[in-house]
Amino acid sequence: MQTIPYPHLNETIYHEKLPNGLNVYVLPKEGFQKTYATFSTQYGSVDNHFEVQENQSVRVPDGIAHFLEHKMFEEPEGDVFASFASQGASANAFTSFDRTAYLFSATDHVLTNLETLLNFVQNPYFTDENVEKEKGIISQEINMYQDNADWRSYFGLIEAMYQKHPVHIDIAGTVDSIMQITKETLYECYHTFYHPSNMSLFVVGGVKAEEIISFVAANQAAKSFKPQGHIERHFEQEPTSVAMVKKVIDLPVSLPKCQFGFKEPAPGFEGNELLKLEITSKLVLDILFSGSSTIYQTLYDENLISDNFGHEYNCSSGYAFSVIGGDTKDPEQLLNRIRELLEQVGTDGIDRETFERSRKKKIGNFLRMLNSPEAIANEFTKYRFKDIDLFDILPMYESMTLEQVNARYREHFNWDQLAISIVQSSDSE
Repeated sequence: MQTIPYPHLNETIYHEKLPNGLNVYVLPKEGFQKTYATFSTQYGSVDNHFEVQENQSVRVPDGIAHFLEHKMFEEPEGDVFASFASQGASANAFTSFDRTAYLFSATDHVLTNLETLLNFVQNPYFTDENVEKEKGIISQEINMYQDNADWRSYFGLIEAMYQKHPVHIDIAGTVDSIMQITKETLYECYHTFYHPSNMSLFVVGGVKAEEIISFVAANQAAKSFKPQGHIERHFEQEPTSVAMVKKVIDLPVSLPKCQFGFKEPAPGFEGNELLKLEITSKLVLDILFSGSSTIYQTLYDENLISDNFGHEYNCSSGYAFSVIGGDTKDPEQLLNRIRELLEQVGTDGIDRETFERSRKKKIGNFLRMLNSPEAIANEFTKYRFKDIDLFDILPMYESMTLEQVNARYREHFNWDQLAISIVQSSDSE
Protein backbone atom coordinates (compact mmCIF):
# COMPACT_ATOMS: atom_id res chain seq x y z
CA MET A 1 0.00 0.00 0.00
CA GLN A 2 1.38 3.38 -1.06
CA THR A 3 1.02 6.33 1.29
CA ILE A 4 0.73 9.76 -0.38
CA PRO A 5 0.92 12.58 2.17
CA TYR A 6 -0.15 16.18 1.53
CA PRO A 7 1.24 17.95 4.61
CA HIS A 8 0.17 21.42 3.41
CA LEU A 9 -3.44 20.20 3.50
CA ASN A 10 -3.13 17.77 6.42
CA GLU A 11 -4.45 14.99 4.18
CA THR A 12 -3.11 11.52 3.29
CA ILE A 13 -4.27 9.29 0.45
CA TYR A 14 -3.62 5.55 0.44
CA HIS A 15 -3.23 3.84 -2.91
CA GLU A 16 -3.01 0.23 -4.03
CA LYS A 17 -2.87 -1.09 -7.57
CA LEU A 18 -4.35 -4.57 -7.46
CA PRO A 19 -3.04 -7.51 -9.54
CA ASN A 20 -5.96 -7.16 -11.98
CA GLY A 21 -4.99 -3.53 -12.64
CA LEU A 22 -7.66 -1.79 -10.56
CA ASN A 23 -6.43 1.38 -8.85
CA VAL A 24 -7.88 1.78 -5.35
CA TYR A 25 -7.60 5.11 -3.52
CA VAL A 26 -8.74 5.81 0.04
CA LEU A 27 -8.86 9.19 1.76
CA PRO A 28 -9.73 8.79 5.47
CA LYS A 29 -11.47 11.85 6.94
CA GLU A 30 -11.43 11.58 10.70
CA GLY A 31 -14.65 12.70 12.32
CA PHE A 32 -16.71 12.48 9.12
CA GLN A 33 -19.93 10.47 9.41
CA LYS A 34 -20.61 10.12 5.69
CA THR A 35 -18.60 7.91 3.37
CA TYR A 36 -18.66 8.42 -0.36
CA ALA A 37 -17.39 5.96 -2.97
CA THR A 38 -17.04 6.21 -6.74
CA PHE A 39 -16.26 3.32 -9.06
CA SER A 40 -15.29 4.91 -12.37
CA THR A 41 -14.23 3.81 -15.82
CA GLN A 42 -12.30 5.89 -18.29
CA TYR A 43 -15.06 5.58 -20.85
CA GLY A 44 -17.34 8.36 -22.00
CA SER A 45 -19.49 9.58 -24.84
CA VAL A 46 -16.52 10.50 -27.07
CA ASP A 47 -15.20 6.91 -27.13
CA ASN A 48 -17.16 5.70 -30.15
CA HIS A 49 -14.21 4.47 -32.27
CA PHE A 50 -11.51 2.28 -30.75
CA GLU A 51 -9.39 -0.85 -30.94
CA VAL A 52 -7.64 -3.04 -28.38
CA GLN A 53 -4.03 -4.12 -28.82
CA GLU A 54 -3.92 -3.51 -32.58
CA ASN A 55 -6.95 -5.67 -33.27
CA GLN A 56 -9.63 -4.61 -35.76
CA SER A 57 -10.97 -1.15 -34.98
CA VAL A 58 -14.57 -0.90 -33.81
CA ARG A 59 -17.02 1.94 -34.38
CA VAL A 60 -20.10 1.89 -32.14
CA PRO A 61 -23.37 3.90 -32.10
CA ASP A 62 -23.36 7.33 -30.46
CA GLY A 63 -24.74 7.32 -26.92
CA ILE A 64 -23.69 3.77 -26.08
CA ALA A 65 -21.62 4.73 -22.99
CA HIS A 66 -24.69 6.42 -21.49
CA PHE A 67 -26.91 3.50 -22.54
CA LEU A 68 -24.52 1.07 -20.87
CA GLU A 69 -24.58 3.09 -17.66
CA HIS A 70 -28.38 2.79 -17.56
CA LYS A 71 -28.33 -0.96 -18.16
CA MET A 72 -25.74 -1.69 -15.45
CA PHE A 73 -28.32 -1.13 -12.70
CA GLU A 74 -30.53 -3.97 -13.93
CA GLU A 75 -30.01 -7.46 -12.54
CA PRO A 76 -31.97 -10.72 -12.90
CA GLU A 77 -33.41 -10.35 -9.41
CA GLY A 78 -34.32 -6.67 -9.76
CA ASP A 79 -33.02 -3.13 -9.51
CA VAL A 80 -29.73 -2.39 -7.72
CA PHE A 81 -31.09 0.91 -6.38
CA ALA A 82 -33.40 -1.10 -4.11
CA SER A 83 -30.42 -3.00 -2.67
CA PHE A 84 -28.59 0.22 -1.83
CA ALA A 85 -31.73 1.73 -0.29
CA SER A 86 -32.26 -1.32 1.93
CA GLN A 87 -28.67 -0.90 3.15
CA GLY A 88 -29.17 2.77 4.03
CA ALA A 89 -27.24 4.13 1.04
CA SER A 90 -28.04 6.55 -1.73
CA ALA A 91 -26.70 5.48 -5.15
CA ASN A 92 -26.35 7.17 -8.50
CA ALA A 93 -24.32 7.19 -11.72
CA PHE A 94 -23.43 9.56 -14.54
CA THR A 95 -21.75 9.60 -17.93
CA SER A 96 -19.65 12.52 -19.18
CA PHE A 97 -17.56 13.10 -22.28
CA ASP A 98 -14.71 10.94 -21.02
CA ARG A 99 -15.79 8.85 -18.00
CA THR A 100 -18.64 6.90 -16.44
CA ALA A 101 -18.98 6.80 -12.66
CA TYR A 102 -21.08 4.70 -10.29
CA LEU A 103 -21.35 5.94 -6.73
CA PHE A 104 -22.97 5.71 -3.36
CA SER A 105 -23.00 7.66 -0.12
CA ALA A 106 -23.73 6.12 3.26
CA THR A 107 -23.24 6.69 6.96
CA ASP A 108 -23.46 2.99 7.85
CA HIS A 109 -22.87 -0.49 6.36
CA VAL A 110 -20.02 0.89 4.25
CA LEU A 111 -18.42 -2.47 3.45
CA THR A 112 -21.76 -4.01 2.50
CA ASN A 113 -22.51 -1.13 0.16
CA LEU A 114 -19.00 -1.24 -1.24
CA GLU A 115 -19.48 -4.92 -2.02
CA THR A 116 -22.77 -4.13 -3.77
CA LEU A 117 -21.08 -1.39 -5.81
CA LEU A 118 -18.21 -3.60 -6.95
CA ASN A 119 -20.38 -6.62 -7.68
CA PHE A 120 -23.10 -4.97 -9.74
CA VAL A 121 -20.68 -2.98 -11.89
CA GLN A 122 -18.66 -6.14 -12.52
CA ASN A 123 -21.68 -8.31 -13.30
CA PRO A 124 -23.42 -7.05 -16.47
CA TYR A 125 -26.83 -8.44 -17.36
CA PHE A 126 -27.96 -7.62 -20.88
CA THR A 127 -30.72 -9.42 -22.76
CA ASP A 128 -32.37 -8.67 -26.08
CA GLU A 129 -35.58 -7.88 -24.21
CA ASN A 130 -34.16 -5.48 -21.62
CA VAL A 131 -32.06 -3.69 -24.27
CA GLU A 132 -35.15 -3.10 -26.42
CA LYS A 133 -37.07 -1.85 -23.39
CA GLU A 134 -34.26 0.56 -22.53
CA LYS A 135 -34.33 2.06 -26.03
CA GLY A 136 -37.83 3.32 -25.36
CA ILE A 137 -36.85 4.81 -22.00
CA ILE A 138 -33.77 6.60 -23.33
CA SER A 139 -35.64 7.79 -26.43
CA GLN A 140 -38.06 9.56 -24.10
CA GLU A 141 -35.12 11.07 -22.20
CA ILE A 142 -33.54 12.32 -25.45
CA ASN A 143 -36.83 13.84 -26.64
CA MET A 144 -37.32 15.49 -23.25
CA TYR A 145 -33.93 17.19 -23.53
CA GLN A 146 -34.81 18.36 -27.04
CA ASP A 147 -37.37 20.62 -25.36
CA ASN A 148 -34.93 21.82 -22.66
CA ALA A 149 -33.76 25.27 -23.74
CA ASP A 150 -30.71 25.34 -21.46
CA TRP A 151 -29.50 21.95 -22.69
CA ARG A 152 -30.14 22.84 -26.33
CA SER A 153 -28.27 26.13 -26.05
CA TYR A 154 -25.30 24.40 -24.38
CA PHE A 155 -24.95 21.56 -26.86
CA GLY A 156 -25.88 23.89 -29.69
CA LEU A 157 -22.71 25.81 -28.87
CA ILE A 158 -20.53 22.69 -28.91
CA GLU A 159 -22.15 21.65 -32.20
CA ALA A 160 -21.30 25.08 -33.58
CA MET A 161 -17.67 24.69 -32.48
CA TYR A 162 -16.77 21.14 -33.49
CA GLN A 163 -16.94 19.55 -36.92
CA LYS A 164 -15.36 16.12 -36.41
CA HIS A 165 -14.57 15.48 -32.74
CA PRO A 166 -17.39 13.48 -31.04
CA VAL A 167 -17.48 15.95 -28.15
CA HIS A 168 -20.15 17.75 -30.23
CA ILE A 169 -22.46 14.72 -30.07
CA ASP A 170 -25.05 14.67 -27.29
CA ILE A 171 -23.92 12.34 -24.49
CA ALA A 172 -27.16 10.36 -24.79
CA GLY A 173 -26.80 10.08 -28.57
CA THR A 174 -29.82 10.40 -30.86
CA VAL A 175 -32.99 8.34 -31.14
CA ASP A 176 -31.65 6.91 -34.41
CA SER A 177 -28.22 6.03 -32.97
CA ILE A 178 -29.50 4.22 -29.88
CA MET A 179 -31.84 2.15 -32.03
CA GLN A 180 -28.70 0.56 -33.50
CA ILE A 181 -27.46 -0.64 -30.08
CA THR A 182 -27.60 -4.39 -29.47
CA LYS A 183 -26.88 -6.68 -26.56
CA GLU A 184 -23.72 -7.83 -28.35
CA THR A 185 -22.42 -4.28 -28.84
CA LEU A 186 -23.04 -3.49 -25.18
CA TYR A 187 -21.03 -6.53 -24.10
CA GLU A 188 -18.21 -5.60 -26.48
CA CYS A 189 -17.98 -2.09 -25.03
CA TYR A 190 -18.34 -3.41 -21.51
CA HIS A 191 -15.52 -5.94 -21.83
CA THR A 192 -13.29 -3.31 -23.47
CA PHE A 193 -13.77 -0.39 -21.09
CA TYR A 194 -14.95 -1.98 -17.84
CA HIS A 195 -11.81 -4.04 -17.34
CA PRO A 196 -10.33 -3.25 -13.89
CA SER A 197 -7.15 -1.91 -15.52
CA ASN A 198 -9.26 0.89 -17.05
CA MET A 199 -11.07 1.67 -13.81
CA SER A 200 -10.54 3.43 -10.50
CA LEU A 201 -12.18 3.11 -7.09
CA PHE A 202 -12.07 6.07 -4.72
CA VAL A 203 -13.42 5.95 -1.15
CA VAL A 204 -13.47 9.01 1.12
CA GLY A 205 -14.94 9.55 4.57
CA GLY A 206 -14.84 8.08 8.06
CA VAL A 207 -13.06 4.88 7.02
CA LYS A 208 -9.81 3.03 7.72
CA ALA A 209 -7.60 2.72 4.63
CA GLU A 210 -6.20 -0.73 5.47
CA GLU A 211 -9.67 -2.18 6.02
CA ILE A 212 -11.06 -0.78 2.74
CA ILE A 213 -8.11 -1.85 0.61
CA SER A 214 -8.00 -5.35 2.13
CA PHE A 215 -11.74 -5.75 1.57
CA VAL A 216 -11.55 -4.62 -2.07
CA ALA A 217 -8.48 -6.80 -2.73
CA ALA A 218 -10.32 -9.87 -1.43
CA ASN A 219 -13.39 -9.05 -3.50
CA GLN A 220 -11.32 -8.72 -6.66
CA ALA A 221 -9.19 -11.80 -5.99
CA ALA A 222 -12.37 -13.91 -6.00
CA LYS A 223 -13.12 -12.82 -9.60
CA SER A 224 -11.33 -13.63 -12.84
CA PHE A 225 -10.60 -11.17 -15.63
CA LYS A 226 -8.92 -11.86 -18.93
CA PRO A 227 -5.76 -9.79 -19.51
CA GLN A 228 -6.58 -6.52 -21.24
CA GLY A 229 -4.44 -4.95 -23.94
CA HIS A 230 -3.93 -1.25 -24.54
CA ILE A 231 -7.07 0.60 -25.67
CA GLU A 232 -6.43 2.89 -28.64
CA ARG A 233 -9.09 5.57 -29.13
CA HIS A 234 -9.46 6.96 -32.65
CA PHE A 235 -10.52 10.52 -33.43
CA GLU A 236 -10.76 12.23 -36.79
CA GLN A 237 -8.55 15.25 -37.32
CA GLU A 238 -10.48 18.26 -36.07
CA PRO A 239 -10.22 21.40 -38.25
CA THR A 240 -9.01 24.53 -36.49
CA SER A 241 -12.02 26.61 -37.51
CA VAL A 242 -15.44 26.43 -35.87
CA ALA A 243 -18.17 24.44 -37.62
CA MET A 244 -20.40 27.52 -37.78
CA VAL A 245 -20.16 30.98 -36.26
CA LYS A 246 -23.78 31.05 -35.12
CA LYS A 247 -26.40 28.39 -34.47
CA VAL A 248 -29.99 29.50 -33.85
CA ILE A 249 -32.60 27.15 -32.38
CA ASP A 250 -36.32 27.94 -32.19
CA LEU A 251 -38.07 26.89 -28.98
CA PRO A 252 -40.93 28.41 -26.97
CA VAL A 253 -38.93 30.54 -24.51
CA SER A 254 -40.02 33.74 -22.81
CA LEU A 255 -36.51 35.18 -23.03
CA PRO A 256 -33.76 34.21 -25.51
CA LYS A 257 -30.79 32.20 -24.29
CA CYS A 258 -27.36 33.05 -25.63
CA GLN A 259 -24.26 30.93 -25.08
CA PHE A 260 -20.96 31.76 -26.73
CA GLY A 261 -17.42 30.52 -26.39
CA PHE A 262 -14.00 30.15 -27.94
CA LYS A 263 -12.73 26.93 -29.47
CA GLU A 264 -9.03 26.24 -28.95
CA PRO A 265 -6.68 23.78 -30.65
CA ALA A 266 -6.58 20.36 -29.01
CA PRO A 267 -3.96 20.62 -26.22
CA GLY A 268 -2.47 17.23 -27.06
CA PHE A 269 -1.13 16.74 -23.53
CA GLU A 270 -2.25 15.67 -20.06
CA GLY A 271 -0.83 15.90 -16.54
CA ASN A 272 0.22 19.15 -14.91
CA GLU A 273 0.53 20.93 -18.24
CA LEU A 274 -3.18 20.33 -18.89
CA LEU A 275 -4.03 21.29 -15.30
CA LYS A 276 -2.20 24.59 -15.70
CA LEU A 277 -4.15 25.31 -18.88
CA GLU A 278 -7.43 24.53 -17.17
CA ILE A 279 -7.06 26.46 -13.94
CA THR A 280 -5.46 29.49 -15.60
CA SER A 281 -8.37 29.60 -18.04
CA LYS A 282 -10.92 29.22 -15.24
CA LEU A 283 -9.24 32.02 -13.31
CA VAL A 284 -9.39 34.31 -16.35
CA LEU A 285 -13.10 33.60 -16.82
CA ASP A 286 -13.77 34.20 -13.12
CA ILE A 287 -11.92 37.52 -13.24
CA LEU A 288 -13.90 38.64 -16.28
CA PHE A 289 -17.38 37.21 -15.72
CA SER A 290 -18.00 36.38 -12.05
CA GLY A 291 -20.82 38.17 -10.28
CA SER A 292 -18.40 40.65 -8.71
CA SER A 293 -16.60 41.52 -11.96
CA THR A 294 -16.82 44.87 -13.72
CA ILE A 295 -18.08 43.27 -16.94
CA TYR A 296 -20.84 41.37 -15.14
CA GLN A 297 -21.98 44.44 -13.24
CA THR A 298 -21.96 46.56 -16.38
CA LEU A 299 -24.03 44.05 -18.34
CA TYR A 300 -26.41 43.57 -15.43
CA ASP A 301 -26.90 47.33 -14.96
CA GLU A 302 -27.59 47.66 -18.69
CA ASN A 303 -30.27 44.94 -18.35
CA LEU A 304 -28.49 42.67 -20.84
CA ILE A 305 -28.06 39.67 -18.50
CA SER A 306 -29.82 38.07 -15.54
CA ASP A 307 -28.37 36.37 -12.49
CA ASN A 308 -28.15 33.03 -14.37
CA PHE A 309 -25.28 34.37 -16.49
CA GLY A 310 -22.32 32.02 -16.02
CA HIS A 311 -19.18 30.52 -17.49
CA GLU A 312 -17.13 27.32 -17.62
CA TYR A 313 -14.03 25.90 -19.28
CA ASN A 314 -13.68 22.34 -20.55
CA CYS A 315 -10.50 20.66 -21.69
CA SER A 316 -8.87 17.29 -22.26
CA SER A 317 -6.00 16.23 -24.47
CA GLY A 318 -8.41 16.26 -27.45
CA TYR A 319 -10.47 19.42 -27.00
CA ALA A 320 -10.59 22.76 -25.18
CA PHE A 321 -13.31 25.41 -25.16
CA SER A 322 -15.07 28.00 -23.02
CA VAL A 323 -18.81 28.43 -22.48
CA ILE A 324 -20.18 31.84 -21.44
CA GLY A 325 -23.73 33.19 -21.34
CA GLY A 326 -27.28 32.93 -20.08
CA ASP A 327 -30.66 34.60 -20.60
CA THR A 328 -30.73 37.95 -22.40
CA LYS A 329 -33.36 40.17 -23.98
CA ASP A 330 -31.08 40.93 -26.94
CA PRO A 331 -28.37 38.40 -27.90
CA GLU A 332 -26.82 40.59 -30.59
CA GLN A 333 -26.54 43.61 -28.32
CA LEU A 334 -25.12 41.43 -25.54
CA LEU A 335 -22.42 39.99 -27.83
CA ASN A 336 -21.47 43.40 -29.19
CA ARG A 337 -21.24 44.87 -25.72
CA ILE A 338 -19.15 41.96 -24.38
CA ARG A 339 -16.74 42.33 -27.30
CA GLU A 340 -16.33 46.05 -26.52
CA LEU A 341 -15.68 45.34 -22.85
CA LEU A 342 -13.24 42.49 -23.56
CA GLU A 343 -11.30 44.55 -26.07
CA GLN A 344 -10.91 47.19 -23.37
CA VAL A 345 -9.47 44.52 -21.09
CA GLY A 346 -7.09 43.62 -23.89
CA THR A 347 -5.92 47.22 -24.01
CA ASP A 348 -5.62 47.79 -20.27
CA GLY A 349 -4.76 44.28 -19.11
CA ILE A 350 -6.09 42.61 -15.97
CA ASP A 351 -5.07 44.62 -12.91
CA ARG A 352 -3.24 43.08 -9.98
CA GLU A 353 -5.91 43.78 -7.36
CA THR A 354 -8.60 42.00 -9.39
CA PHE A 355 -6.25 39.10 -10.10
CA GLU A 356 -5.35 38.63 -6.42
CA ARG A 357 -8.98 38.80 -5.30
CA SER A 358 -10.06 36.12 -7.77
CA ARG A 359 -7.02 33.92 -7.08
CA LYS A 360 -7.70 33.99 -3.34
CA LYS A 361 -11.36 33.18 -3.98
CA LYS A 362 -10.35 30.11 -6.00
CA ILE A 363 -8.01 28.99 -3.23
CA GLY A 364 -10.79 29.44 -0.67
CA ASN A 365 -13.24 27.46 -2.82
CA PHE A 366 -10.74 24.61 -3.12
CA LEU A 367 -10.18 24.48 0.64
CA ARG A 368 -13.95 24.45 1.26
CA MET A 369 -14.29 21.62 -1.25
CA LEU A 370 -12.10 19.48 1.02
CA ASN A 371 -15.00 19.40 3.51
CA SER A 372 -17.26 17.67 0.98
CA PRO A 373 -16.65 13.93 0.45
CA GLU A 374 -18.83 14.04 -2.68
CA ALA A 375 -16.84 16.84 -4.25
CA ILE A 376 -13.47 15.30 -3.39
CA ALA A 377 -14.38 11.91 -4.87
CA ASN A 378 -15.84 13.32 -8.08
CA GLU A 379 -13.01 15.76 -8.65
CA PHE A 380 -10.25 13.29 -7.74
CA THR A 381 -11.38 10.63 -10.21
CA LYS A 382 -12.04 13.18 -12.96
CA TYR A 383 -8.47 14.46 -12.74
CA ARG A 384 -6.87 11.06 -12.12
CA PHE A 385 -7.93 9.84 -15.56
CA LYS A 386 -6.09 12.86 -17.02
CA ASP A 387 -2.93 11.94 -15.11
CA ILE A 388 -3.51 14.86 -12.74
CA ASP A 389 -3.37 14.87 -8.94
CA LEU A 390 -6.32 16.85 -7.56
CA PHE A 391 -4.18 18.14 -4.70
CA ASP A 392 -1.76 19.81 -7.12
CA ILE A 393 -4.42 22.44 -7.78
CA LEU A 394 -3.75 24.39 -4.59
CA PRO A 395 0.03 24.92 -5.08
CA MET A 396 -0.61 25.78 -8.71
CA TYR A 397 -3.06 28.52 -7.74
CA GLU A 398 -0.63 29.73 -5.08
CA SER A 399 2.21 30.07 -7.60
CA MET A 400 0.17 31.62 -10.41
CA THR A 401 1.22 35.08 -11.60
CA LEU A 402 -0.58 38.04 -13.10
CA GLU A 403 1.63 37.77 -16.18
CA GLN A 404 0.44 34.19 -16.78
CA VAL A 405 -3.19 35.24 -16.50
CA ASN A 406 -2.83 38.18 -18.89
CA ALA A 407 -1.02 35.94 -21.38
CA ARG A 408 -3.80 33.37 -21.11
CA TYR A 409 -6.41 36.07 -21.71
CA ARG A 410 -4.71 37.16 -24.94
CA GLU A 411 -4.33 33.56 -26.06
CA HIS A 412 -7.88 32.40 -25.40
CA PHE A 413 -10.02 35.27 -26.68
CA ASN A 414 -9.38 34.75 -30.39
CA TRP A 415 -12.40 36.23 -32.17
CA ASP A 416 -11.77 34.05 -35.23
CA GLN A 417 -12.56 31.07 -32.99
CA LEU A 418 -15.83 32.45 -31.59
CA ALA A 419 -19.00 30.34 -31.83
CA ILE A 420 -22.49 31.41 -30.74
CA SER A 421 -25.62 29.43 -29.84
CA ILE A 422 -28.96 31.22 -29.48
CA VAL A 423 -32.26 29.69 -28.42
CA GLN A 424 -35.15 31.99 -29.20
CA SER A 425 -38.88 31.94 -29.67
CA SER A 426 -39.84 31.27 -33.28
CA ASP A 427 -41.58 34.66 -33.48
CA SER A 428 -38.36 36.50 -32.49
CA GLU A 429 -36.91 38.79 -35.11
